[in-house]
Parts: sequence; C-alpha cells; structure tokens
Amino acid sequence: MSTQSTVSVAMLAGAVATALSTFAMAAPLTEAEGKAAMAAGKEKCFGVALKGQNDCAAGPGTTCQGTSTVDFQGNSWKFVQGGTCTKLEIPGDRHGSPEPLKRDLPA
Repeated sequence: MSTQSTVSVAMLAGAVATALSTFAMAAPLTEAEGKAAMAAGKEKCFGVALKGQNDCAAGPGTTCQGTSTVDFQGNSWKFVQGGTCTKLEIPGDRHGSPEPLKRDLPA
C-alpha cells in the first residue's frame, strides 16, 4: 500500500469516526448511560447547560441530548458532580436546580 493510500484510508477512518461520534451525541441518553452517571455520583441539574450541550430533557419539540436551543435553558438538564447543582453560578446571579425551571425557555 502506498503512502498516499495509507493517508487516504486514515483520513476516511477519521471522518467516519467523527460522523459516528456526532450521531451518538445527538441520540437520546440510554438508560444504561444514565444509571452509570448516577452510579458515578452525578446528579441532574436543570438550567446549567449551554445551548446544544444538555444531557436530556430539553422541553417540548426536542428529542433529548444536545437539543436545547437556549443557553441555560431551564427545562433542560446536564449531569454534574453530586451536591454541586445548586452551587453552580449562572450569569445573572442565578443557580442550577434539581428541578425543571421556567426561565430561559425558547420563544
């Protein structure tokens, strides 16, 4: 195999890996992934995720993971280290919540 073929195969493999990881991030969190996070001492924290970086529950019209459309969207959550949710400071002198919030919802 020539050097050019080797490089082309490596580039193709990288592109496929990137595409698969992107698809995986857009998929809903599986029950096993959720249980693993909870077993690792994580907790759900609403209103702390940046746009498109939530772990799940992004409100009506969304499918789940990575689908929030507003920074710090109150009805979407992200796993955080247990016991830290309400201590997380959000711009505007706000904090995360273990329960869904009615703030920063998409229009």
